[in-house]
Amino acid sequence: MGLARRIARGARALLATAATLAAGAVVHAAPAGVPAKPAQAATARPNVIVILMDDVGFSDISSYGGEIPTPNIDALAANGLRFTQFYNTARCSPSRASLLTGTYPHQAGMGGLEEIAVPGSQGLHGRLLDRVVTMGEAMQSAGYFTAMAGKWHLGMSRGVNPWERGFDRSLTSPKGALYFPDQSEQGAKALYLNGERLPVASPRIGNGHWYSSDLFVDWGEKFIDEARAQRKPFFLYLPFVGAHFPIMAPPEDVARFRGKYMQGWDTLRAARLERQKRLGIVAPGEALPPRLPNTYDWDKLSPEDRDRFDAIMATYAASIARIDKAVGDLVAGLKARGELDNTLILFLSDNGGNGESGPDGRLIGGPPGSSTSVVWAGMNWATLQNTPFQYFKHHTEEGGIATPLIAHWPKGIDARLDGSLVRTPTHLIDIMPTVLQASGGRYPRQFKGHEIVPMQGVSLMPSFRGKAIARATPIFWEHEGNKAVRDGKWKLVGRFERPWQLYDMDESRAETHDLAARHPDLVRRMAEQWNRWAASSYVDPWSEAYDIWIRENPPRQNWGASETPQRPGAMNAMTDTLARTLKARSDAKPLPDVPVVPD
Repeated sequence: MGLARRIARGARALLATAATLAAGAVVHAAPAGVPAKPAQAATARPNVIVILMDDVGFSDISSYGGEIPTPNIDALAANGLRFTQFYNTARCSPSRASLLTGTYPHQAGMGGLEEIAVPGSQGLHGRLLDRVVTMGEAMQSAGYFTAMAGKWHLGMSRGVNPWERGFDRSLTSPKGALYFPDQSEQGAKALYLNGERLPVASPRIGNGHWYSSDLFVDWGEKFIDEARAQRKPFFLYLPFVGAHFPIMAPPEDVARFRGKYMQGWDTLRAARLERQKRLGIVAPGEALPPRLPNTYDWDKLSPEDRDRFDAIMATYAASIARIDKAVGDLVAGLKARGELDNTLILFLSDNGGNGESGPDGRLIGGPPGSSTSVVWAGMNWATLQNTPFQYFKHHTEEGGIATPLIAHWPKGIDARLDGSLVRTPTHLIDIMPTVLQASGGRYPRQFKGHEIVPMQGVSLMPSFRGKAIARATPIFWEHEGNKAVRDGKWKLVGRFERPWQLYDMDESRAETHDLAARHPDLVRRMAEQWNRWAASSYVDPWSEAYDIWIRENPPRQNWGASETPQRPGAMNAMTDTLARTLKARSDAKPLPDVPVVPD
């Protein structure tokens, strides 16, 4: 890379981080003692790193409008591309399946979570099937050293693990939710190192009271050094657990954010929208939709409740700040090894902010964020996290499926595009074709004796040269009966057992003006497209009886789960489903005087 370009990149990165340094974020210097770079192999193929956040909303990182300082992630955006209409599949396991296979989740066997396997179903198997290949398998076949460190959640409880699905090296948390080595949760007791089950506190895993974002990057760098010793390009998959419940972060990091959320979700949401407009993430005319029914009015909460909610969001923000620190460490390590310029880094999230636990969120146990605490953000803060959208994880409205995507690759992205925005609708199914085109890999028709479902997406590589991304078919969704189609500017969306709604996404992505009655022919055509896709893509009709959590405590509420709110008097409105539920659960106690509205 020429000197002028290096200087320009450095200047832009400094400008990207300057605004957030005052908030206390740290940009990390290159580590000492990095092994010397071995002689290069003949190939100049890029390394590839895919970084996945967990339950992080569209607007949380500061380069997408958030107040949480993320200077290291922002530096990737300043020297790369940001995608403003990139989509996931609305939920953890399905998104991971789609990301790693280039297919829709039902085609991969994971139309639901790993915990949900329906006998005789087409696409609800709770594990990756042999009819798909993983990115690890495809890149391994292309001669790459393949590794992962982080959360799997693709069927280890059903016999599907990363070391048998294409990863040469792995440090694996089967289902995530692991932050510290001394947590009490049963699922946080063990990690798998290259297939060997080890206690999380084993010195072979890490030393001291580690934090998992740092641990996963440390192991990622060890795996990178193995690849370099073998003179191979590497593919590294880094699925962090932050900021999935039980949200945790070191106490000093939580303390940095305490008090910053006492303004409440409405004020902070409006401020995020204004920053998004200035950044160009959303259109200048975008407006915030009202909060959904069942959320709390900040002004109706007691001072003690406000302090509680501040602690919840401070813990969430600290978890994201620690992801940013880990990304900074990783980038510094790549620079020190001379690998950064020819490494394609893709940074994204698996679903929108999580409304599970409802309007109360959850804050129990020890000091917030500690290994003895349990923190869930809940639907009020998830509304902030998904600014300016509606709904949450689980749902196919924009709040459930919109994610940041940052692409950084100094040798592969035209430097004139640095810091620019890509506005084309794109999806997780596009990551596999992008990575294979960048690396020169091939997607197989057969693999280990099995016919393989074709890739469903298109490569994003044209955008790296400022060219249009060509997509011949719409993008489709189904999760728990929630469904959607995106075709150009039009989006057809329907919640489980509800009518289709139609939105012009060029007019507004907040989905507030339903145009279905005005365009019945378009609704009919797009619904028929969805039906054909579902019939050919192993999509099963949904039943709430499949969801083990809802089955035990029905019905599902508009935040995606079924908890009982403890402060209904703080609502400005509640749904009729919640009103019926509260009446049934309250032993004939009178309901608060809150307007009841249709779901």
